[in-house]
Amino acid sequence: MSLTDWLGPQEWQAVVLSLRVSLVATLVSLPFATAVAWLLARRQFPGHAFLSGIVHLPLILPPVVVGYLLLITFGTQGPVGSLLKPLGIVFAFRWTGAALAAAIMGFPLMVRAIRLGFEAVDPKLEQAAATLGAPRPWIFATVTLPLIIPALLAGATLGFAKAMGEFGATITFVSNIPGQTQTLPSAIYAFLETPGGEGPAMRLVLVSIVVAMGAVVLSEYLARRAASRT
Repeated sequence: MSLTDWLGPQEWQAVVLSLRVSLVATLVSLPFATAVAWLLARRQFPGHAFLSGIVHLPLILPPVVVGYLLLITFGTQGPVGSLLKPLGIVFAFRWTGAALAAAIMGFPLMVRAIRLGFEAVDPKLEQAAATLGAPRPWIFATVTLPLIIPALLAGATLGFAKAMGEFGATITFVSNIPGQTQTLPSAIYAFLETPGGEGPAMRLVLVSIVVAMGAVVLSEYLARRAASRT
């Protein structure tokens, strides 16, 4: 029996949408998380602690609060959403909004993991490359980046896993519309609220566990390969 035969249409839609949302959220967040992690690890400036607090705020606030803030900011009547709407960019009650919510909730975990990677790199290695006349972008690409690949993979995995499991901010910002915004956690919640929905809910729980474990195992494998090459 294939996965498509085992899962019903609504369940399959939730799985595909969750993978899509999580992948987009992770890929879009990774460059920004890397830049912020480098800034926090390698630079001291006024407002350093404030920036760190802002980055980690989604971990402290209730997810529903984050979802509500996204709704009033990126909703069609919000200050940002009203500017983006004429451009055809809408986040509220769309799958793109689910990706935005997942990216914001997973961002602190990505930054933390990548920041630890930057802090583990000896600055003397970069200084040695600089004394040889290498420009900063080249030093970052050839010296720093290869050394933090395990941290990048760890951060990406944490962000992906958080995106797969995000519920509170997502359901507040984009609701729970089957086939459009209903991700795995939202679908599980909906099935548990429906009489006789325990079976589909359990199948989605098993899928969630398999996907999460697969992401962790793949990350460990890639991190070990990257570390051995480095």
